[in-house]
Amino acid sequence: MPEAVRNEVIRVQHQMRQLASRDAVRWTKPEQFHLTLRFLGGVSAEQVAALQEAVHAVCLGAPALRLRAQGIGCFPNARSPRVIWVGVNDDDGRLLDLQSEIEIAVQPFTNEPATGKFAGHVTLGRVKSLNRSEIEKLAALAQAVKDRQFGEWAATEVALIRSDLLPAGASHTLLASFRLGAD
Repeated sequence: MPEAVRNEVIRVQHQMRQLASRDAVRWTKPEQFHLTLRFLGGVSAEQVAALQEAVHAVCLGAPALRLRAQGIGCFPNARSPRVIWVGVNDDDGRLLDLQSEIEIAVQPFTNEPATGKFAGHVTLGRVKSLNRSEIEKLAALAQAVKDRQFGEWAATEVALIRSDLLPAGASHTLLASFRLGAD
């Protein structure tokens, strides 16, 4: 996500922070905003090279994507939010196509079940505990910005990221990146 789009999303995230008590939501740090195509869970070190080859092969055949960050929502829904997100999608369905191809390519490397229907999003926060009033305020803000566009950009690569959960939060390490449509 380019800086200009990230800054627009940060503004709304800040507004949302003001509507919840201090420890009610674990807010994602802006430098960790990302679009997950597939969470793999534990992958053995011996499998990483083959995993990289599988993802690289998918990326060779996939064009760059014209993505758009738009709207705020919650999983599973606004009445019982567990995750607060900004939507990420494209007009021509290429993001969904890429995610489907990645899903197939990485299946041999994970025991994590497929997540079902893919919904492109960047997580803004994970709810720990909200009271009814906070839920209503957050839902009202999400509804007010449901059609707001935060910006568009060209996504030209896919990154393979290692994520380690630490007491201070997730730590991310880039293992490899693959240009879309290029060798």
